[in-house]
Amino acid sequence: MAVMQSRDNRTFVAGEDLSAAQFKFVTLESDGKVDLADAAGENAMGVCIVGAAADKAVTVCVSGSVMVEAGGVIAAGAQLQTGADGTALTAAAGDVVLGYAREAGVDGQIIEMEMIQGGNVVA
Repeated sequence: MAVMQSRDNRTFVAGEDLSAAQFKFVTLESDGKVDLADAAGENAMGVCIVGAAADKAVTVCVSGSVMVEAGGVIAAGAQLQTGADGTALTAAAGDVVLGYAREAGVDGQIIEMEMIQGGNVVA
């Protein structure tokens, strides 16, 4: 069962409507606001845990144990990347690793991941 613990959260302004983006990856944009991650394998700022409408405050987990929505089949221990819709996918060569699955999951399931920062790329 997915849980959140020992996490590091930050408050940002939503650059677009993130009211339906809970448990999805978000990116920090050049205007200082966060948007839903929209390119598979890109670097993400963190996981949106409290979404909101555009130009409103949102809460983003930037490290620690956090829940994330799976975008496909994920094995426990897998390196995770963002999908084109902000969901978590198993990372492949050239993708930025955003964390590790702490449990297995399937498309649409909320799973626990250990969020990391650093822009590590799968070789």
